[in-house]
Amino acid sequence: MSHTFFFYDLETSGLSPQDDRIMQFAGIRTTLELEPIGEPYNILVKLNDDILPSPDALMVTGITPQQTQADGYTEAEFCRFLMEDVFTPDTITVGFNNIRFDDEFIRHLFWRNFYDPYEWTWKDGRSRWDMLDVTRMTRALRPEGIEWPFIDGKAVNKLELLTKLNGIDHQHAHDALSDVHALISVTRLIKEKQPQLYRYLFTVRDKKEVKKLVNLDDKRPFVYVSGRYDAEFHKATVAFPLTSGRHSNVIVYDLRHDPTPFLNLSLSDLEKRMYASWEERQADGFMFIPVKELQYNRAPAVAPLGVLEQSDGWKRVGLDEERVIKHRNMLLSVPSFAENIRTIFEKRPEFTKSYDAEAQLYDGFVESVDTLRIEKVRKADAEQLADLHPDFNDERLSPLLLHYKARNYPQSLTEDEVLLWEKWRTERITKQLPGFIKRLQALSTTIGHEEEVTNKRFVLEELQLWAESIVPAENY
Repeated sequence: MSHTFFFYDLETSGLSPQDDRIMQFAGIRTTLELEPIGEPYNILVKLNDDILPSPDALMVTGITPQQTQADGYTEAEFCRFLMEDVFTPDTITVGFNNIRFDDEFIRHLFWRNFYDPYEWTWKDGRSRWDMLDVTRMTRALRPEGIEWPFIDGKAVNKLELLTKLNGIDHQHAHDALSDVHALISVTRLIKEKQPQLYRYLFTVRDKKEVKKLVNLDDKRPFVYVSGRYDAEFHKATVAFPLTSGRHSNVIVYDLRHDPTPFLNLSLSDLEKRMYASWEERQADGFMFIPVKELQYNRAPAVAPLGVLEQSDGWKRVGLDEERVIKHRNMLLSVPSFAENIRTIFEKRPEFTKSYDAEAQLYDGFVESVDTLRIEKVRKADAEQLADLHPDFNDERLSPLLLHYKARNYPQSLTEDEVLLWEKWRTERITKQLPGFIKRLQALSTTIGHEEEVTNKRFVLEELQLWAESIVPAENY
């Protein structure tokens, strides 16, 4: 079977993959030549009664909880659709900042609904690609032929600005389907204007290809773009593989910065800088340590130094080869610095621990002994779920099953399960409510009266009604 692209975008109830939910999904399948295959998808997903969405998020999307309830799929139905129609074998999933945002929502969706949260990105010829980093590297290294946006003199890569400057139709930014059409057009623009770079980045999205360039066996400086780096230099720098990271990843050092101030610091002094608070980082004289973890499976945009020899590459990234080599040699002369950095990354928690099973996706892989039990849950209808009582080894799965039944098959709950669900739901909404009310009130007082605001007022009114319908009476 030949590979295809599937371009997609989500609109969500907020920014947290653990706590917020997908409200709209849109996508278009294309050939590798970007020719559409079949009809676009544009669907809503029901927002359940345990979620108070971010008023700010809905001000942007204009989607109300009531719309999703009326026209949306349940999460269980949505998951089935994704696996049967979207993330099929040999699909390359593509988005704009999808690897850091949209894909995380998909993973947590699958986790809550008893699907494998990872296989859709790698198994049976599947893979993924992120056009945001492709856009950044194109701007940094091969900008010719494309108009690039700025805001207040600062380089930005917002999709809606790229489309506007380059004459691409994008009338409804932040509508998922409109954003997908725009993304395909921007991808086509890069492919047409800079075909060599496009083909290279398509190949190097594979982690095996990244490892050929960025590894600890043959340490070489390389060009790297990341949202962590300065917009002044188009989010690009020359980095150096410093030491090993977690999960067989690699810690890289930004060679833009002279390592002298850090090389001989003790482990504890390095830790203080790495863990400094935001206030501490604002102090005069504070110098951050310019290291970050490069994750091979996140399709990082990397390239060999040779790409800087064309199109004023060195000038565009604000560096020169002499400086890069000098800083690399300094790092190599003090191997204890790399060891200390490795120790700090190994000790640092990857994420904040949660007591909620829905937020514990990354607490560990599910053991194979639970795989068949998970499959039974996934395949069961409401009647079968009522009689299904799997003896899970993984303690996260039993609370997940209660939530799964309550959201998708409430008729399968026993009386005791209804009480447990209502207790959990009440606690969750009680935590969300103060922030929700604060933002609702703030937005209500700042919105004007012009015509375009009519829809926003309608959304705020719907949010008020939604809260009144799901918040326990004693809490509102």
